[in-house]
Amino acid sequence: MPPKRLASGAIKPQQSTLAFHGSSNKVTKAGAKAQNAKKSLLSEPVIKDVKPEVIDLDVVEVTKPTTAEAAIIQQTEKEVVAQQVESTPEEDHARRVSDTAIKKYWATKEKQRMAPRVHQQDLSIHGKILREWDMSAQFGPCTGIARLKRWKRAQRLELDPPIEVLAVLLKEQEGKDKLTVQRSHVDELLNSKAELLDAAA
Repeated sequence: MPPKRLASGAIKPQQSTLAFHGSSNKVTKAGAKAQNAKKSLLSEPVIKDVKPEVIDLDVVEVTKPTTAEAAIIQQTEKEVVAQQVESTPEEDHARRVSDTAIKKYWATKEKQRMAPRVHQQDLSIHGKILREWDMSAQFGPCTGIARLKRWKRAQRLELDPPIEVLAVLLKEQEGKDKLTVQRSHVDELLNSKAELLDAAA
């Protein structure tokens, strides 16, 4: 049974009603004067020269690698030792893949897209292929694992990873720092955010 309604004039409400039109459209607590608040705001001095703290990223020291970087370094070292001992048939086939075959592979990937890649104009074809490889979820997660090890895992699980990606990985690994080639783009983004947070602390 609903509670009984009181007569309209029996109790005066203590809370003021909201009005969004008219001259007095400010909501204040009962007993507080809006004019005193306005005077106190005008009497406070204004601080103009407040400069935020700027962190120079060039000066930030690089300390020991993070857990993900250490795992990728360890995986890369194992893969390099395994490549020196014995090369797999897939690696031999990937080494024979020409640059024109890689460009043709990328051209077919681009034709499948409905919109152009806006943020990748400054990347080389190898960089674009490796970033596409990082973002391909059908081959498993890309964080915390070296790219070459991820390709071999996908091959072992019969997920049919593209041989062109392995060719790009092997070609890039010969000329550059092995860690930067083996780290996925997502790992780089996550670690850069962690480094900025450490530097700010």
